Amino acid sequence: MIVLAALAACGVGAVQAQESPWMVRVRATHLDMANKDGTNPSLGLTVNNKTIPEFDVSYFFDKNLAAELILTVPQKQTVYSDGVSIGTFKHLPPTLLLQYHFTDLGNFKPYVGAGINYTRISSVNLTGATLDSHSWGGALQAGVDIPLDRNWSLNFDVKKIYIKTDVYAGGTNNVGTLKLNPLAASVGIGYRF
Repeated sequence: MIVLAALAACGVGAVQAQESPWMVRVRATHLDMANKDGTNPSLGLTVNNKTIPEFDVSYFFDKNLAAELILTVPQKQTVYSDGVSIGTFKHLPPTLLLQYHFTDLGNFKPYVGAGINYTRISSVNLTGATLDSHSWGGALQAGVDIPLDRNWSLNFDVKKIYIKTDVYAGGTNNVGTLKLNPLAASVGIGYRF
C-alpha cells in the first residue's frame, strides 16, 4: 500500500511538471525581408536579410491555448536604394501571439498563432532620408514542438510579421512607405517548467 501511494505521488508529480503553465524557448531566427515600397516604388528601397537571436516566453491557459511573447535585442539593418547602401537603422520588434496547440498527435505538438507586433525604430542614419519611429502590425505563426523528454523540446517555427515604416525626405515630406514584412523562420530549444 505504501509503495502504491509512493508511485501515485510520483505520477502526480510528473503530470504536474508536464502541465506547468510556463515554457521558454531560445531560437535562431532568419529574417527574410519582403522589401516592398508601399506608395513609391521608384525609391527602390530594400533592407538586408539577417539571422538574429530570439527568446520567447509562453503561458498556457490550458493544454491547448497559450500566449507567447517573442523578444530579441535591437537589430541593426542596412538600407539600400537600387542596390547601393544609403545607411542603417535599428529595430526592436516584440510580438505577442495567441496560440492553439494540437496536443493529441503523439510526439509532434504543432501549433498555430496570430497576434500583434510593435516595432520600435531607432538610430536611423540614412543619406537624405529618415524613417518613422514605430510600426504596429499583425503577425501569423505556425510551428511544432518535438518533445525530447518531460521538459525539453526541439522547436521549429515560421512567422509572417507585418512591419512597415513611412519614409521621409527633408525631415517632414512623406515620400513613401517601406514594407519590411519579414518571413521569420526559426529553430530552437524549449523548456517547459
